Amino acid sequence: MQAMPTLNLREGTVEQKRQEIKAYFLDSFNTYESLFSCLANDEVYYERPEKLRHPLIFYFGHTATFFINKLVLSKAINERINPKFESLFAIGVDEMSWDDLNDENYDWPQVEEVRQYRNQVRTLVCDLIDTMPFSMPIDWDSPMWPLVMGIEHERIHLETSSVLIRQLPISSVRPGSDWPVCPTMLTKPEELDHNALITVPAQTVINDKTWDSAYYGWDNEYGTQQESVSEFSASKYLVSNGEYLAFVKDGGYHNAKYWEAEGNKWREYTQAQLPVFWVKKGDDYVYRSMLEEHPLPLDWPVDVNYHEAKAFCNYLSEKTGSLIRLPTENEWQALRQYAGVSQPIYADGFNIALQKYASSEPVNVNQSGEFFDVVGNVWQWTETPIYPFEGFKVHPLYDDFTTPTYDNKHNLIKGGSWVSTGNEAMKDSRYAFRRHFFQHAGFRYVQGKRVIAVNDFDYESDTQVSQYSEFHYGDEYYGVPNFAKASAQFCVENMQGREHSKALDLGCAVGRSTFELAKHFDHVDGIDFSARFIKTAFDMQERGEIRYNLIEEGELTSFKARKLSALGLEESAEKVTFAQGDACNLKPQYTGYDLIFMGNLIDRVYSPRRVLADMAKRLNIGGLLVVASPFTWLEEYTERSEWLGGYKDENGETLSSTQALEDALGSGFKRVGEPTELPFVIRETKRKYQHTLSEFNVFEKVSD
Repeated sequence: MQAMPTLNLREGTVEQKRQEIKAYFLDSFNTYESLFSCLANDEVYYERPEKLRHPLIFYFGHTATFFINKLVLSKAINERINPKFESLFAIGVDEMSWDDLNDENYDWPQVEEVRQYRNQVRTLVCDLIDTMPFSMPIDWDSPMWPLVMGIEHERIHLETSSVLIRQLPISSVRPGSDWPVCPTMLTKPEELDHNALITVPAQTVINDKTWDSAYYGWDNEYGTQQESVSEFSASKYLVSNGEYLAFVKDGGYHNAKYWEAEGNKWREYTQAQLPVFWVKKGDDYVYRSMLEEHPLPLDWPVDVNYHEAKAFCNYLSEKTGSLIRLPTENEWQALRQYAGVSQPIYADGFNIALQKYASSEPVNVNQSGEFFDVVGNVWQWTETPIYPFEGFKVHPLYDDFTTPTYDNKHNLIKGGSWVSTGNEAMKDSRYAFRRHFFQHAGFRYVQGKRVIAVNDFDYESDTQVSQYSEFHYGDEYYGVPNFAKASAQFCVENMQGREHSKALDLGCAVGRSTFELAKHFDHVDGIDFSARFIKTAFDMQERGEIRYNLIEEGELTSFKARKLSALGLEESAEKVTFAQGDACNLKPQYTGYDLIFMGNLIDRVYSPRRVLADMAKRLNIGGLLVVASPFTWLEEYTERSEWLGGYKDENGETLSSTQALEDALGSGFKRVGEPTELPFVIRETKRKYQHTLSEFNVFEKVSD
């Protein structure tokens, strides 16, 4: 089963590209379903191969709902297919401690229901590709971009889901002819090739993917970066199972001195004894490929996480007396350049993109220059935590693709594996995973002259997140009180004499108002659409501190650090739960609230009336709904037909947002007091500030 390569988005006519995109979509959609057909039966969909991730049914539905959610967000479609599915399967892919993995909160549907849903999505996407007006070339602003984004997103999950399937019990899967295993494997140690070190000369590495690139890219690929890489030596082959076996037999998993501090914590917590895809049976080792078990193939690359790769390097350093470590991202690129691998899309000559097998193969097969497996077979861990290039910006439809990983906890993996397809099988691709994660990933080592330090705490450099961090936790400007704190105080004052057990801060941004509300409520849920904001809120909750840069002028910035303790909010942190969510389509467990606060949100959602109708169901009778907004309606966020006021009605009468808000809530609510305006100031630069008034409207729920 060979996957189609990613598409050139700048060449050809509209009709040619329309047919190519449709073929690319169907290739992706069908291959993904073929992968799940390897499960032994429908019950397996509800197994959880990795305890900190959802069961497989989530991933089966997730890629289809991604298409719908992004198409709704881009306004390419107006109606959802299944709002319940498009909320249930939307969020929870990465292992994030703010993910809600409580099974009681999930009513997973039958597999056949999800299959039918996928068929509906398939039909809708094909029809949309056939009829959507667009022009060439296709770029970030093209109406066709969200569809290509959905295809490339599914190709990522083709790989990550295959890793989860590989972690299932062998009885839960069944081999298939579409997913063949390499038949060539060596099991005698004495026949292994020696893994020699080869010198890579000094050279300059340049990353400069431009916004008009011919090929689809994720946000972290764009921008500019260059480095003069010094001479170093690198292993000729990827580290094989046979080479790694020496580390295992020498007690490497039982000796803390080989493990970094973070890796040692992982080793002690998991009680790991072997690589995750090895099984000890008597004196022998059995290897688990995706769908089969075999005697350990000593000449296949070992599959390990970063911690295991790093421990092996430390072990080899002790054995050789030289500094052995993993390559940096730029060293890996220098090696690739030296080996002559320069094509933008990796194709023939590598074990990649399902061109050969649904497994690894021997490390001495795919040669480029003096090296083997420069790309393909398995991903290669690097020492480099992912970071943004100069000029980085997020795509408005997917602002949380990379930014949650800019935390110095996600290291880059390079080169792709046997199942890496689409954008993953490209020169410019940059993917990063938590250091304890398993992918189809291994490593090669280098002999270097310096130790690479990995930090564990970073400061936020994303401009919008930094502005909001200062807005919520920073200084007051021009005598205007902190808006997040003032908003919470306003809500609490209006709650006098009412039940105050549970509150929802919808549109919580980076979380200050959530913490403030928790001073007065037993529990507060803080939900925001932006994973970047939620990550910052969670960092403040977990660490009690955030750090960020503020723009002074031009490229000049100032460094800020804020602590929860300095704000008197340490105890509040224990009563708060943060989550990412779409206000127009929240998960069902968010209900039973005595207060729902919507701060500066209603004019930034695509369907304000839908949000209000939904909040009415989630609020207890006698509870308060507080809607704060400057009512700055913009069509880029909300189509004009969805605005709550701010225009003249069909009779030519002025309809204010205040009145339209009250009308939309209907007889189930009564107003509490008159609208109140609270000011706020957002600092953009040292000399530029936004000064705005937000109107607060309070309503009591009186009936269902």
